[in-house]
Amino acid sequence: MSVNVTEIFGSNVFSTNVMRERLPKKVFQEVMHVMEHGGNISMATADIVANAMKDWAVEKGATHYTHWFQPLTGITAEKHDAFITCPEDNKVLLQLTGKQLIMGESDASSFPSGGLRSTHYARGYTAWDMTSPAFVKEMSAGTILCIPTIFVSYHGEALDKKTPLLRSMQALNTQAIRILRLFGNTEAQKVFPCVGAEQEYFLVDRDYYMQRRDLIYTGRTLFGAPAPKGQELEDQYFGVIRERVGAFMSDLNQELWKLGIPATTQHNEVAPSQHEMAPIYTMCNLAVDQNQLTMETMKRVATRHGLVCLLHEKPYAGVNGSGKHNNWSIGTDTGENLLDPGDTPNENLQFLLVLSCIMKAVDKHADLLRQSAACVGNEHRLGGQEAPPAIISIFLGDQLEHVVNQIVSNADSIKLLASGKLDSGVSTVPLLSRDATDRNRTTPFAFTGNKFEFRMVGSSDSIADANTTLNAIVAEAMCDAADYLEQAEDFDSACLQLIHDNMAQHQRIIFNGNGYSDEWVREAARRGLPNLPSLVDTVPALVTDKAVELFTKFGIYTKVELEARAEIMYETYIKVIKIEANTMIHMAAKHYIPAIITYTTRLAQSITAVAQACPETDLSVQKKLLNSVSDYLSQASYALEQLKPLMDRVDSIEDLKEMALTYRRAVVPAMDALRYPIDVLELMVDKEVWPVPTYGDLMFEV
Repeated sequence: MSVNVTEIFGSNVFSTNVMRERLPKKVFQEVMHVMEHGGNISMATADIVANAMKDWAVEKGATHYTHWFQPLTGITAEKHDAFITCPEDNKVLLQLTGKQLIMGESDASSFPSGGLRSTHYARGYTAWDMTSPAFVKEMSAGTILCIPTIFVSYHGEALDKKTPLLRSMQALNTQAIRILRLFGNTEAQKVFPCVGAEQEYFLVDRDYYMQRRDLIYTGRTLFGAPAPKGQELEDQYFGVIRERVGAFMSDLNQELWKLGIPATTQHNEVAPSQHEMAPIYTMCNLAVDQNQLTMETMKRVATRHGLVCLLHEKPYAGVNGSGKHNNWSIGTDTGENLLDPGDTPNENLQFLLVLSCIMKAVDKHADLLRQSAACVGNEHRLGGQEAPPAIISIFLGDQLEHVVNQIVSNADSIKLLASGKLDSGVSTVPLLSRDATDRNRTTPFAFTGNKFEFRMVGSSDSIADANTTLNAIVAEAMCDAADYLEQAEDFDSACLQLIHDNMAQHQRIIFNGNGYSDEWVREAARRGLPNLPSLVDTVPALVTDKAVELFTKFGIYTKVELEARAEIMYETYIKVIKIEANTMIHMAAKHYIPAIITYTTRLAQSITAVAQACPETDLSVQKKLLNSVSDYLSQASYALEQLKPLMDRVDSIEDLKEMALTYRRAVVPAMDALRYPIDVLELMVDKEVWPVPTYGDLMFEV
């Protein structure tokens, strides 16, 4: 069925154009002024907007509205309220007031808070984020009007991921405007980060999924031997999209387009049954909202097609995991991209200053940037031959690195490496314009022409934390630069000196080589760059003196909010590993070991029966198989017996950080010890006896 994209795009969004059509002119102007410059709309205006929004949503079939927010669970939350008013004479009216639009009250007692509120105090507030348009979601529960909001506690502490993000955008705007004014730019009134988040995911047949308790409970396979074929032939990447997957992608695109999400790219990824979707970039807070909606929509659409969308960073061992490349740039309301080097970056003083600030920010706060991409699933992915290492570095490419080297060495004139042309050797193919540098896929933070690509974020994770940190650290570096340059008598010479100093002091963060190599790990250590492989290792970065100083200076987090987030991260790690370990115990005890016992019993009975009937038969192969299976069965049984009491001992540890560290150091290896013999047995035991679908079933039956 053909789809007219231009007709359906944004059809479920209460966009600026919809407001212009439905609101009185003065009301529309007031709303737009607040959206662009901040402030508050009057309650009279709020009532008019709310009524127009309600009418629009009801015409779309909506019966309920919700304040749609992003608590510290990493996913979204919503409570649906019907538009109906108190019945009179058995009749109801449909209503949405300005007060209901602007502010709501949500029970905050069951959301993570890290001690920001006591359990017996439950009040939390949601407040309308006017910069993010309302939209309707078409769900099995009905069509729901969703009003994007922030979520704060009774005392105003951020209980969500959006509030700090919006604060960080304000900070970046303020400091970047100072930089622009120094360069004589008086036209730009607003600077904002722009983001495009590529989204990787796996699809699996729903019937197979329902037979795997590990996928259901944890989102990844806790057991599983490699399939005979994986990604060795590299035939999956950009390969022809299978019909069933294509139908899912087509349906997904339409749903995203209706929500105003500019989904453009779709393709097969490296691993079997792995795929990717990428949108056009947009303003940072909208990109965060849209990525959350994208993940939610992927799951919902997959169900329609008898599939399940797996967003875990490592659903299957031995094949590539999934990430989320966060493409980040800085733009102005006049259309200028501050990360566009132009044709002569060596002469572009403003670009070089911004670049030097980013170098300073990433080097100074490498630990914090790494922490911003820390989630439990990412531990299985980072550092493998598929994802950037856990060491933060910047890739600039040969051309810009050459410029930096010349600036640091105080060269008399800064020369630029030429890009040139590429001749394919085919007469019917035109000469190709070759970039001045190749791309490096092993770096976590790469300059890619006019933006930086932060490749470390996990596929299941919200991109809010990564962008909050990026905005904050760059705002700080720009603030330092503006403080210095605003006092300079000779701006040009002072700017050149500052660029030199920033680049010289922070040149160690640049690395254009192979980030997967052992040599880089040693070199990074020599340079003094942090290597934080585990989530547990990254958490202390949140509460260092420099982190507290950074975030409190710009009002992004208070010290208490940072301490709360650190506590939540430790709690989350413990809970996730505990769920995984309990799931392994359940599956080993209820599925695998009984199945293997059944197999060995049948095999032993068969050997005995043949030996009695035909004593001269050579049964050495059968006996060897029985002994081998029995040995691994014993290993699995022993590992199972060790895991549960170990968890009980670890749970008795009172200090949260120490408990998380012990789960990492003791429980995770014990889980590996249980997995190993069962994975070996999968390749030995009759498939008809094996209790769950294998990797071959899961990855190739889609």
